[in-house]
Amino acid sequence: MLAILENINDLLWGTPTLILLVGTGFFLTIILKGLQFKKLLYAFKLAFFKDKDEDPEAEGDVSNFKALMTSLAGMIGNGNIAGVATAVTLGGPGAIFWMWVVGLLGMATKYAEALLAMKYRVKNADGEYSSGPMYYIERGIGPKWKPLAVAFAAFAAFAALGIGNSVQSNTIADVMDNSFNISGVVTGIILAILTSLIIFGGLQRISAVAGVFVPVMAILYIGASLVILAINYDNIIPAFSLIFEYAFNPISAVGGFSGIVVSEAIRNGVSKGIFSNEAGLGTVALIAGNAKTSHPVKQALVAMTGTFIVTIIVCTMTGLVLIVTGFWDTTGGLLSGVTHDASLEAGALTSSAFGASLGSIGEYIVSVSVVFFGFSTILGWYVYGVKCFEYFFGLKFIGLYRFIYVGATFIGTVASLNTVWAFADMANALMMIPNLIGLLFLYKVVKSETEDYFGKFRLN
Repeated sequence: MLAILENINDLLWGTPTLILLVGTGFFLTIILKGLQFKKLLYAFKLAFFKDKDEDPEAEGDVSNFKALMTSLAGMIGNGNIAGVATAVTLGGPGAIFWMWVVGLLGMATKYAEALLAMKYRVKNADGEYSSGPMYYIERGIGPKWKPLAVAFAAFAAFAALGIGNSVQSNTIADVMDNSFNISGVVTGIILAILTSLIIFGGLQRISAVAGVFVPVMAILYIGASLVILAINYDNIIPAFSLIFEYAFNPISAVGGFSGIVVSEAIRNGVSKGIFSNEAGLGTVALIAGNAKTSHPVKQALVAMTGTFIVTIIVCTMTGLVLIVTGFWDTTGGLLSGVTHDASLEAGALTSSAFGASLGSIGEYIVSVSVVFFGFSTILGWYVYGVKCFEYFFGLKFIGLYRFIYVGATFIGTVASLNTVWAFADMANALMMIPNLIGLLFLYKVVKSETEDYFGKFRLN
């Protein structure tokens, strides 16, 4: 079964799919005239400062900031540690450049997803808003496209239980066992209790926790990364030189190092970039519709800052730490001459890179970050999953889904999840395809709403 799933995933996540993802981002960037670059500072202002022009009577459930933090809770995960390390070790430093490219283009994709989420959101029986690709596919393109909407919701609900939950708790359990000698059962019980206390409080409690949790964990990880970069300051400029050089040139084979071709840099940078920022998967649309704001464009701008934060800031920190410390290259590193065990897995490689500069405290920072990142992902993906569950069954069985979700959290800490990983990867790809179709069909709506907000000639 695992072998079959891996073959399916190789097909689903192959070059055509990556081209579709990047192509959609590029197309939307052209349609929006590079809005993600022109309006980035304004977007950050909307996200982190009080909007004096906001209508106090604007409808919604949570603030723009809390919607962004909840979305970041799902995005900032172990893909920012192990995923980036995998991209750099398999694709070389040039993979970081292609990660930047897909991140910057993905900002336009995220913008469109959030805008359509706001445009086509609906109120549920409790008076809360529900949104997501399933709603803008069905209500925007038309009822005849409902099978596509159903497909997205089904695959997203499954992915939430897998890669968004049990896979994360499994990673947390491994770290707690290896770093702190705490058994998987104990970790599972603690995680199940904490998850229950938060998700049974609904969106308001989740967004409140995310509003504190996400900034703290991001500051911890980014702060430690900046310290390492300061210690290795003389390698920073050479590191950027390697990133740009090997984005377009192959790395020659040396000794036991087999070399890396440019296509590997592109493929790993693009795929791991998408894995970390989720641009194109439609997940941001599942929370963006809850934002309290007077115009869809405002929340769309706020949502796209999440991709910038995750890819351009957090992922870049991981990549630079690996490069300046030499831990990306199993032969010892083109910069530092550090030698290390070539069999180290990606997550362990990042931990070793931190430890090389900060000692044991550096390794503990990575371990704690993995735990924090993983738990935040569990909370963020719960919102995604419950929105999809609600699409099928309404609010009547939400309690049942919560119990299932908590159960998956515990099971993840004590089970082997190779097959779940493979299923979740497949579900991610299959939820992405309906979403991208929806975005391409509704690009005129995205364009007209943007022009309505900024004025027809403001984007020229």
